Amino acid sequence: MFYKLNRMKQEINLIFFLILIFAGACGNTRQNQSDKNKGSIKIVQKEDGTISLHLESAVCYSNKINPSLNTAEWNIVVSKPGRYNVWLVSATKDTMNLGYSDPVRIELNGERIETRPVGNKIVLNEKNIKSPYYRADSYMGSFYIDSPGEYSLQVISEKIVALDNSNKWQDISENTILMSVVLTPMSR
Repeated sequence: MFYKLNRMKQEINLIFFLILIFAGACGNTRQNQSDKNKGSIKIVQKEDGTISLHLESAVCYSNKINPSLNTAEWNIVVSKPGRYNVWLVSATKDTMNLGYSDPVRIELNGERIETRPVGNKIVLNEKNIKSPYYRADSYMGSFYIDSPGEYSLQVISEKIVALDNSNKWQDISENTILMSVVLTPMSR
């Protein structure tokens, strides 16, 4: 009898432990109905061909156990096919070392870019970024989009910090925060 109770207790503890792991690994930052609708928002390409993907408009997933798997996703509408340079925009306190411990993965239409951001351009006095942060733009590579249509772009990085209110991002203690991804058309 004691053996059966002890075995049952172990199985319950194991199930509880697995539930905790699953809840932490699959923690979705979507908090309310308006956030759930973010996934249906389609980001439309600007007239000049640029596609700007801000973290506030992404569907974000946080992985508490392994933050390097934090993910942001956008649905985009491309009207002008071609090759696009991909820029990662970060807010950082240290422009010499952005502090990305793992490479950032960006996936679009089956293609993947995987590299560590280095801050190719530092933008001072950016109106949306307040001191002590600076804007650091990092060139990540390029994608070729062969036809107009709807696509899903996904970014995976430990620097994705999903926030309930985008105006509160400066209240956190991170040295670097991923802010957006910008696709710019390459001219021929």
